[in-house]
Amino acid sequence: MSLPSLLNHFLPWLNHYGSVAILVWFGLGIFALPVPEESLLLLLGFLMAKGKLAIIPSLIAAYAGSCCGITGSYGLGWATGHYLSQSWGKYIGLTEKRYQAAHSWFERVGKWALMIGYFIPGVRHLTGYVAGALRLPFRHFALFAYSGALFWISLFIGMGYFFHDHWHSAAEALHAQISLLLKIFL
Repeated sequence: MSLPSLLNHFLPWLNHYGSVAILVWFGLGIFALPVPEESLLLLLGFLMAKGKLAIIPSLIAAYAGSCCGITGSYGLGWATGHYLSQSWGKYIGLTEKRYQAAHSWFERVGKWALMIGYFIPGVRHLTGYVAGALRLPFRHFALFAYSGALFWISLFIGMGYFFHDHWHSAAEALHAQISLLLKIFL
């Protein structure tokens, strides 16, 4: 999304609702709405650098929204995942044995996907749901997911803040890197 388009969509909400808009946009975005989170984080950093946005409340709102969104996904996965795998799994080849294998894998290695998943568009929306569906203990989920959110938010807001004079080139480079990663991994 281009800067003018992003500004036209997000700034009226931000001007009217402040940090509450940030919390809601990130909560809904992580939960699954198509919100350009990386671009918004860069924009927040840009606005903070220009003195248009309070730093601490904005950081807290972005972090809280991300945590709320992924926790909502986890809760939805916890509530519906096992049922869906039991009732619809036979149609997609998800046997109980495969379900248990996926659960074991997620217990050992998949927790890291909660942390790294924030950096891959589309994946961040699924990791919370999968963790809940596979019944990852909440303490493990919270440790990895909330740490990942903190690192992700800090990195992108920091990039927007420190490179605010180079907004367009930074956004283009970020888009190119994400596209490259998607081509490699998908």
